[in-house]
Amino acid sequence: MSRRTIIGARYELDPLSRRSGGMGEVWFGYDKRLDRPIAIKFIRADKLPDGRSDEELTRRFVRESRITARLEHPGVPTVYDCGSHGDDLYLVMQLVNGASVSALLDETEVPVGWAVAIAAQVCSVLAVAHANSLVHRDLKPANLMLCSDGTVKVLDFGIAAVRAGAETTRLTRTGEVLGTPAYMAPEQATTGVAGPQSDLYSLGVILDEMLAGENQFAAPTALASMRNHTDVPPRPLRARRQGIPEGLERLVLWLLAKSPEERPATAEVVYERLLDFCRELPPFPGYVNLDAPHPVRMYAAVVGRVAPMGANRNRRPADPVRPPRIRLAGESAQIGRDDFERARRDARKLKVESRFTQAADVLAEVMRPAEGSFGSASSEVVDLRIELAEALFLGGDYRRAAPEFQRLAADVAKVEGPGNNLALRCRLMEANCHAAVGEMSLALAQFRELLADERRFGADEERIFELRRQIGLVELGSGNRAQARRTLGDLLGDLERRYGPQHAEAGKVRALLDGLDDR
Repeated sequence: MSRRTIIGARYELDPLSRRSGGMGEVWFGYDKRLDRPIAIKFIRADKLPDGRSDEELTRRFVRESRITARLEHPGVPTVYDCGSHGDDLYLVMQLVNGASVSALLDETEVPVGWAVAIAAQVCSVLAVAHANSLVHRDLKPANLMLCSDGTVKVLDFGIAAVRAGAETTRLTRTGEVLGTPAYMAPEQATTGVAGPQSDLYSLGVILDEMLAGENQFAAPTALASMRNHTDVPPRPLRARRQGIPEGLERLVLWLLAKSPEERPATAEVVYERLLDFCRELPPFPGYVNLDAPHPVRMYAAVVGRVAPMGANRNRRPADPVRPPRIRLAGESAQIGRDDFERARRDARKLKVESRFTQAADVLAEVMRPAEGSFGSASSEVVDLRIELAEALFLGGDYRRAAPEFQRLAADVAKVEGPGNNLALRCRLMEANCHAAVGEMSLALAQFRELLADERRFGADEERIFELRRQIGLVELGSGNRAQARRTLGDLLGDLERRYGPQHAEAGKVRALLDGLDDR
């Protein structure tokens, strides 16, 4: 870019600030309208064979940017804006001043207390992100910034997800592995599937490196690094650095378990364990300024005195404000048909603009009064529930979408029978929701049960093949490579018999099996 490049008629880039990265470039500059410093992350857009920009990539980028912007946490830089400039996509965000953890590792030995404190703050961020169905996918030292007040910022949330290519019935693009090999969880290295436990594994690698001063999984090539993650047992910390508490060593080994189901269940669990090892933080000159009270620490000291959950358990929550267009009739909320249809039209317009969260809010607002007016089993309300579940899914709110799909499947099956196509489709979407948030065991059980029922009800062969491929991917994501190899191998044989060895679907499954053999 030339000197004084202006992006979106608003953002002026510093021509000397360009930083290259695996996903694109980062520039510093100024927001001319609000007169404040900003950082702009550019994402290199993929190109289709005909030379046009990949519109699917752009849609994913906007979606992930919006999900990231909803992630309210002091440990996540604020997202200000997103857009496109030529063929590139860009994200405008808060400019963070501090030292990256990668710089710490290059320049100094990180005190044990500060290594733990950094990891604990990252856990705080991950707890909120995972609760909102957002997985980082590319945690590494370069994405963690230690600021002079002692706080940690987690960078690049949602960036890796932009290139993940997730579709409503697929977990990953064939052969596409996202992340940084030296910090990549085994299931991510094998299939590209990443869930909350994948983030925890990457955090374990970072914490181990901060404490030992070296990344024990790093290798000269990306493939060798991924093989180390999948095949080489982690070395205990206390054999590599003196003064490491035994409990901390056990926690790191727990994080570095090869199978995601053998790791801690949540980031909250890891956070609570880490607190025991960073209660008294030593000075960290050159990186953390402890000479004077800092506003952030002053603020946090007060918030830290808030009573724990349960202390106000008997406190009555405030009554919600009822929208004026909803009226009460006895005990049931009522809504007129005109208002009902208007809400659906508004939600559809929002979906067209990829404003899925707002669309879901509009639909959820009228759900209860619509049930009171038309009945929960009416075709109008069932359609409304489908639109709500789809909006939640497309907005990345998988934890809210899963029970919506579950209830829909049960209610439709009760009326139309368990073999109804909509009931089966809702079951598939519920399983996809659980897979998307890393609940692989539950997703796998649901996929397998659905496969048995699809066969029993005589589903199309193409649907059966796709479901079998998904089961193989989830088995891989669960760390069960042997079972995945059997599942995908049997599928490949059936695909070649049905379509021939040169068919595209057979090629995709063959690529997955080849990847397993290579790694």
